Amino acid sequence: MSFKKIVVLLVFISFLYSCESKVYVAEIPQIIPVPNSQTINQGYFLFESTIGISYDDSFKISGDFLRKYLQKGDAIKLTDGNDIQFLLDDSIENPEGYRLEIQPFKIIISAKTDQGAFYAVQTLRQLLPPEFENGSFSEEKISIQCLTITDAPQFQYRGMHLDVARHQFSVDFIKQYIDAIAMLKMNTFHWHLTDDQGWRIEIKKYPKLQDIAAYRNETLIGHYSDQPHQFDGKRYGGFYTQEEVKDVVAYAQSRHVTVIPEIEMPGHAQAAISAYPNLGCTGEQVDVAQKWGVFEHIFCSKDDTFDFLEDVLDEVIPLFPSEYIHIGGDEAPKTNWKTCDQCQNRIKTEGLKDEHELQNYFITRIEKYLNSKGKQIIGWDEILEGGLAPNATVMSWRGTKGAIEAAKQKHNVVMTPTSHCYFDYYQSTNPDEPTAIGGFLPLEKVYGFNPIPTELSAEESKYILGAQGNLWTEYIPTEDHVEYMVFPRILAMSEVVWSKNENKDYSNFVKRVENFNKRLDVLDINYANHLYEIEGELISEENKNYYKLSTTLEDKTIYYTLDGSPVNLFSHVYKEPIPITQSTKIKAAVFNSEKRLGNVFSETINYHKAVGKTITINKTPHKSYSGSGPEGLINGISGSDSRYGDKEWLGFWGEDIEIVIDLGEEMDINSIETRFYNGKGQWIYAPENIKAYYDDGSSSKINFSASDDILIKANFIKNSGLTNGLKTRYIKLNIENYGTIPDGKQGAGQKAWTFIDEIIVN
Repeated sequence: MSFKKIVVLLVFISFLYSCESKVYVAEIPQIIPVPNSQTINQGYFLFESTIGISYDDSFKISGDFLRKYLQKGDAIKLTDGNDIQFLLDDSIENPEGYRLEIQPFKIIISAKTDQGAFYAVQTLRQLLPPEFENGSFSEEKISIQCLTITDAPQFQYRGMHLDVARHQFSVDFIKQYIDAIAMLKMNTFHWHLTDDQGWRIEIKKYPKLQDIAAYRNETLIGHYSDQPHQFDGKRYGGFYTQEEVKDVVAYAQSRHVTVIPEIEMPGHAQAAISAYPNLGCTGEQVDVAQKWGVFEHIFCSKDDTFDFLEDVLDEVIPLFPSEYIHIGGDEAPKTNWKTCDQCQNRIKTEGLKDEHELQNYFITRIEKYLNSKGKQIIGWDEILEGGLAPNATVMSWRGTKGAIEAAKQKHNVVMTPTSHCYFDYYQSTNPDEPTAIGGFLPLEKVYGFNPIPTELSAEESKYILGAQGNLWTEYIPTEDHVEYMVFPRILAMSEVVWSKNENKDYSNFVKRVENFNKRLDVLDINYANHLYEIEGELISEENKNYYKLSTTLEDKTIYYTLDGSPVNLFSHVYKEPIPITQSTKIKAAVFNSEKRLGNVFSETINYHKAVGKTITINKTPHKSYSGSGPEGLINGISGSDSRYGDKEWLGFWGEDIEIVIDLGEEMDINSIETRFYNGKGQWIYAPENIKAYYDDGSSSKINFSASDDILIKANFIKNSGLTNGLKTRYIKLNIENYGTIPDGKQGAGQKAWTFIDEIIVN
């Protein structure tokens, strides 16, 4: 060790043991998103009561941000010295990249651009005590481990979306949302400003958008699937003035965040049509939508509509310096277009084949107008229908098919599939979770997302710009609820879009999340904490069944009971998978040496005759909803009553399926039961026809009548009149998909999903 390093170490030790000084020793770096390269060096840098920052105008945003951040409290007084120095380095290839060097007597931030330096500052921020976030830090000195970080993002588009049409949020909260985006090195805020349930941006030429379209008379209570629908009877709404929009955009720019506005068209337009009925096909007066879903009142393709939209865009464009304007393009039922004389005439005069090509005409015409104003369009993947507009960027939300199709046509793509990016989905199986639209998207699934579809070549992959987390707010009325749904999943998404795949490790990530939560506490962010929850899994080995418990954090102890009794520190300590030979109710929880951490896990195992047997399915479950695989249908565990995306439900998109269960030997069977999810608001429709076949050639057939129940149960023997049961070794189930969703129903024109749960054989 050199003489200089010895001196530095001795100085540091003297600080630690001085009775006159209070030194905060920073923890080992646990940065989110994880940097590309991080080297721990010998020595420490000491933040003292006075410290100097040196930067020129080329680093004004990043330098000013750091200066204001350090000045939040009284612990640090800034000078014009160069203890923290910003240096221009043109050798850094990525314009968003940086190098951060913590040396014993200096901190050096090197970057090619202010944006790169800004991300270095966000990393330095995580090396400082969490109390710096609100200015409550009070120690006299801070020691930071010497290190070198070299870092740059994997993707150029790193975004978060917020729907303010279904529920609106204050300007102050929008800024806090942008703060979170910037803190995690994300660079895009997708602001969903218009929809059927409200128009949220001031357009001065059309005052009725503020007076009428911005307000709905009442709002649906509970979930869309709850029948009959009930409403709160309260007028709801509001809008952002153009001055407020300018304020938000300027605030975002001061954090290197681009704001992309979304003005929905041709669908999700009922609010606008309520203000100006001539914009629709029927001309009839309609109300701003009071419940959620997809509505048939969409913009007509007549010239008056395009004049209106061009006027709107003329006011929107100057407010947003972003390259893109998002024009929606999704979920536009063609029902009214089919019976509209003006739309049918447009199809004829433009030489179009059908209403899908009319949608392409609509999008292409808007694209040409925006291109003439120096803007590019981005839209949901339905803009592929009828042909893709020449310069459009596709936001792929219905899985990856749209992304693959667009990338192969050399169009840019932003990935945001429901399966991994919809933060309005449930994130836990706990029954006390706040109401969500449905689905199931836990933290680990977000973290495991790879934005580049495997079907693309290396060359085609270059068109994948990045990914984005979406938050639709039908069931999210408050700012606290927004935070709960976004955090910690935004942490996972930030690492998905920033960090290299080889640096990602979920077990390491959750340890960093546990540490990061201290910062969120200081920031007073209402995050969801499911780190101490338990996962359970039935495993079969050599014709024996076991139940395996695990928790996200590896250094925690699990206690459990098998009789449904409360779990505590005197319960069984989990050490290995638990043998299962009968129906069992397991309760388990994570404890430290003093108390329980997190919620109690509870699982009921119905040990029926098919548990652990052999099962085959002729179609592969959709990769986004593969549950626990085919074996999950006979593992004795039923899926959630409300979260079809959990480990137990299997999802198939538009496919008939055949399931065969081999019981291993002929058995007496008195009951065969299963159930189907029927969440029509999510395009999930229970099948109308299912049939079971047995060894002796007999069969059972069930025809379901239309139902609004969320869960449809089927008992193949009881429903078929086989009251005396039967003997069989094999059970074959033929399940016919609902088919294409008809007009007038949620998801009209799309293929229906089939979701099936546990098949119970007794």
